[in-house]
Amino acid sequence: MSKITSLRTIRIPERQNLLWVEVTTDEGLTGLGESFRGSAAVEAVMHDVVAPYLIGRDARRIEAHSRHLLTPYVGFGGSSAEVRAASAVDMALWDLAGQRHGIPIHEALGGAVRDSIRAYNTCAGYDYNSRGAGQRRIGEADAVTGPYDDQVAFFRDAGALAESLLSEGYAAMKIWPFDPHADASGGQMISLEGLKKGLEPFEKIRRAVGDRIEIMAELHSLWSVHAATRICRALEDVGIFWAEDPIGKMDDLESLAELRRAVRVPICGSETLGGKVNFRRALSLGAVDIVMLDLAWCGGLTEGRKIAALAEAHARPLAPHDCTGPVALWAGLHLALHAPTAIFQEVVRATLATWYRDLVTELPVIRNGLVQAPTAPGLGCALNPAVARRDDAIVRESRA
Repeated sequence: MSKITSLRTIRIPERQNLLWVEVTTDEGLTGLGESFRGSAAVEAVMHDVVAPYLIGRDARRIEAHSRHLLTPYVGFGGSSAEVRAASAVDMALWDLAGQRHGIPIHEALGGAVRDSIRAYNTCAGYDYNSRGAGQRRIGEADAVTGPYDDQVAFFRDAGALAESLLSEGYAAMKIWPFDPHADASGGQMISLEGLKKGLEPFEKIRRAVGDRIEIMAELHSLWSVHAATRICRALEDVGIFWAEDPIGKMDDLESLAELRRAVRVPICGSETLGGKVNFRRALSLGAVDIVMLDLAWCGGLTEGRKIAALAEAHARPLAPHDCTGPVALWAGLHLALHAPTAIFQEVVRATLATWYRDLVTELPVIRNGLVQAPTAPGLGCALNPAVARRDDAIVRESRA
């Protein structure tokens, strides 16, 4: 038996959306997990619900713990605080499994099917989505704060941004220039003027680099079916790789399927869905062409590999999400290396170059746009000990 002896959570005001969990066993091993959004709520679930169940149990029984935490008596839908807590703990248990056997998680899952996977760069800036509840809006007054302030760049000079990414080996990029035009109508419509303005960055990229880079359009679950249809049809002529999360909310799978039937661009979804059943429905309805999942929101690696199997069964490619934190990135990478239909691992070069490296001991290695398979046991990283020692760190521990 590998008995779980403690569960510790850490969060810091500087990155208020993030929560880390460390699960320790009587073997002297510590597994690491991560949650994103509503960190205080997830922290409460961790200590009020998860810890009383988990402490004293066998860390090797990952499947049993996943089923218990994801299917309680009341039942939790979508990516609730309960699901996010279960997801983070599941990551930590897989990290423990890899460490226990001295192998990386992708090997523990059944082995890698590739030695590396193609990265695409989400063109966010240095503090995108990490401090508050909302998305950053770019305006004329925004200044570039460093060489990788890519969200400002795609509004200002998308062609130069594409050239910069190609020079570093990235052959795919994701941008969201339609977002500013959603607020006026609550996403119910987009004007012709807004449509043309949103198309400009895509057109600038094509003029600058031609077809040498793939472009993904992020729509951030902002639009009605009518507005999303207008946007997707306008994007058909610029050859985008996918339109991501086009409608609000993405669990309205019947409306998503209606949109999919009305447009030619591939539809990608969705990091916001929790659990395999929602993905099964999306695939059965023919609502998505590319399956995107976030392991911090869908139930962790245990549920994630089941979603990957559903994608494979429906002959759909898989693309793990990362625009959140470094631990979820590591977890997504392991699944992307293992899952047969995975085609991309999302990264944000701005965060990889700055604050991600302050939080964990190691980061994934990217060479010529390819994320390399890790060889260290477990996830391949630990939380930087300095994070928990910060004066402003909020640390809670539950023990036997």
